[in-house]
Formats: sequence, C-alpha cells, structure tokens
Amino acid sequence: MDSTELRIAAVVPCHNEEAAVAKVVTDLKAAVPGIVVYVYDNRSTDATAERAREAGAIVRYENTKGKGNVVRRAFADIEADIYLMIDGDDTYEASAAPEMIATLLDGPYDHVLGVRKQDEEANAYRSGHETGNKVLNGVVGKVFGENVEDMLSGFRVFSRRFVKSFPAVSREFEIETELTVHSLHLRVPQTAVPVGFRDRPAGSESKLRTYRDGTKILALILGLARHERPVAFYGLFGTVAWLISIILTIPIVVEFYNTHTVPRFPTLFFAFTLMLLGSLAWTAGWILDGIRRSRHEAARLVYLRYSAPGVNGTVEASR
Repeated sequence: MDSTELRIAAVVPCHNEEAAVAKVVTDLKAAVPGIVVYVYDNRSTDATAERAREAGAIVRYENTKGKGNVVRRAFADIEADIYLMIDGDDTYEASAAPEMIATLLDGPYDHVLGVRKQDEEANAYRSGHETGNKVLNGVVGKVFGENVEDMLSGFRVFSRRFVKSFPAVSREFEIETELTVHSLHLRVPQTAVPVGFRDRPAGSESKLRTYRDGTKILALILGLARHERPVAFYGLFGTVAWLISIILTIPIVVEFYNTHTVPRFPTLFFAFTLMLLGSLAWTAGWILDGIRRSRHEAARLVYLRYSAPGVNGTVEASR
C-alpha cells in the first residue's frame, strides 16, 4: 500500500519551543504530503502554541509536566496507521521522515529508529551527552541482550500495532528508554535509519539536565531490569546472600567440629538469616518471571490484534 493512502500522524512534544516549532511543522508537512502534525504543548509559558497553529499544526495541551506524559496522552488519543515522533526543537532533519516511513512499510517494520548523525560543523551534543548516551546504550544492550544504536533518539516512526501495545508508564525523558525496551522485550521487527542532527536554533534552550536526566534513566533501566529480568536481578542478590552466609558459617562449623561448642551464636543466626533471604530472593525471581511471561503474552496478544503497517485484514485495522 502506498504511504499516501495511509493516515500518518506526527507527534511533536513541546515545552517553550516558540523559536523552533514552526519550522519543524513546516518541514514535516513539506517532507510528507498529507501528514497530520499534532503539537502537544506541555505547559509552555511562551508562544509555542500560537507559532505551531500558524504553521498548520493541530495544537493540543498536556498539562502534566513531562515528555513521557505527552507521549502517553498522544498515543492514546490519536488514531493513525503510522505514527512519527519528533522533538519540537528543530535539531532533527525532518527531511529524513519519508525514508523512515518507506522503510517501515517496506519491512514491514513496527519501529524505525532515527540514529543521530551530527553535522561535522555542529555541536548539537552537549558536553557529556554523547558519552552518556553510549554508556546507556551499552547498559541496555547488556541487560536485554540486544545492541542499541541510539537509545535516546527522539526521532522515531512506529506502526499502529506498536503504539497500541505500548503501556507508556514513564513521565519524562525516560520515555525513549521505555520505547526501546518495549521493542526489545516484545521482539518487534525494527531497524534504524541515519538522520541528521544539528544545533538548536538561536533563542531555543535545551530542557535536558545531564546528571538529573541520566540518573532518572539509569533508575528506569534498573527498574526495567527488575521487571524484565527478575531471575537474574533477584538471583544476583540471592547468590550474594548465600555466599556471605557460607563464608560466615564455615569457621563456625569448623570450630563446632573441633570443640563441640558454638561460641558465636549471633553470627550463626545471621548467617542462617542470609541463607533464608537468599532463598526467598531466588523464589521471588522465579515467581516474578512467571508473571513477566504472562505480561509479555498479554502484550503480544494486543499487538497481534492489529495488522502489519500497510496491510489490511484484521478487525481492528478495518474499523
């Protein structure tokens, strides 16, 4: 099916982007004829909404602060066949959108990631952000067993079945990490396309805070590891508890063998407590792993209710 026959929606989260949002909307409309651009004004105190509306966007408001809240709202409210997500700061080359959409349809894929390629003369990556991004990519790759090229990219294209099976629980900039992990644990067909990445326009200020946002993302990864790899997560704590327990117990057993007395009873009690806690940790890991499998099966069934991008035939797709 040709992309012009499909409903394509762009979601543009914005907070105080009056200097950039009009160009983002204009570039998207020029690059993808027929695209419907939704600008979500997230508690802006400037003229973001006015500039977006003048450029031809549909402006909606999300008053709960945070990019994750915007994406959660947009994915729930907007009905489309293909969803494009791009930041409203004009740092991404919107001209890459047609290639990303065509790639999604040709696969067909459910998720096309725009991997940022910075212009040689640009300095769009702030100090520490590029290194931090690589570190987080590596952490997610190790935890979930998949290589991730640019986990924090804000330029992506999704199928309807990806969007409608995505729970969106993150509140702020962790949303990109959650999108990446969702695609990994659901094992959707996905690929990546290089996209240009440039400096913000004059008068536009970054909302990112390197250490604050990095800490939140790491906390999210830790939480996702607990939910998505519970046996490994709780098993690690259980094994450490067992090892400490054994180390504490051996001298006591040796002394008991030689003297038939237990002079360090509190230490022995502590060691037995650690052994019990280690066993409970492993038990919790196995129980939560069963719950994880059930969650994944439920998400997969929701995903399967929708047809592949550009393919008709399911009940939901034909509504």
